[in-house]
Amino acid sequence: MAVAVDFYMRLGVEVADALPQWASDHRNVSAPDGFDFDLDSSTFAAQWNQGWPKDRTGAVVGFRVRERETVDAIYADLTNAGYVGQQPPYEAFWGARYAVITDPDGNSVGIMSAQ
Repeated sequence: MAVAVDFYMRLGVEVADALPQWASDHRNVSAPDGFDFDLDSSTFAAQWNQGWPKDRTGAVVGFRVRERETVDAIYADLTNAGYVGQQPPYEAFWGARYAVITDPDGNSVGIMSAQ
């Protein structure tokens, strides 16, 4: 959990502290606009979701940034910190600067600039 929290905090997400008994299994992010994002360990998720997949599946979690250079800076920061880069920053066909990093749980996290 600590590694996942570090990863998302490096993306600028404010992750709330947890009660000590939950710190290794659950963290929450919420924003004034109603966005709610939970980080749960696989062990914890299996307790409250009987349909938790035995084979990992996932989606690309997207983060948008204003500046093209920010994509490169975030990618460099995360890969230098030991996270795995899936797609180095490049000029995407839709006009944005784009990169993909693997988060600590194996999820793909896309970083995309404004066009």
